[in-house]
Amino acid sequence: MSNQEKVVLSFGQSSKAVKSGAVIERTFRTGEKFDEPDIEEKNMQFLYGQDSDYIFMDTENYEQISLSKAELGDRILFLKEQMIATILFYRGKAITVDLPLFVELAIAETDPGRKGDTASGGSKPAKLESGAVVKVPFHLQEGDIVKVDTRTGDYIERVKTAS
Repeated sequence: MSNQEKVVLSFGQSSKAVKSGAVIERTFRTGEKFDEPDIEEKNMQFLYGQDSDYIFMDTENYEQISLSKAELGDRILFLKEQMIATILFYRGKAITVDLPLFVELAIAETDPGRKGDTASGGSKPAKLESGAVVKVPFHLQEGDIVKVDTRTGDYIERVKTAS
């Protein structure tokens, strides 16, 4: 390559616009600069849900915010009072809510186990105290506390047996 030749590298990027939700396609060249977004991360405690609003409190300054079902999406299925969630804010507006990877919830409703059900093999649906429905082993019963993966909604293990 001679001194006259220059190589320009570029790469494509698909991004989702924070405000509108639209997907934006853009090509960047090497050395191109762009503004860093004004994003703030806060640990917030889930206090309670009322109608379609879910109230969180900043653990540092005790300010409260209300998020809707639409803003939380499927995450509402794994919310538990007093749970700490990480919430990202863009220009003061909540844009993402990250729950702990695992949550422990009580089984509120499930079919009773039958004689012969064992700890291995097979599963049945169980409704948890939060309203989520997960597949659990046949031998589990109402009142048992189970550990659930909040990313997938999968049952992980029984934490405590019902008294």
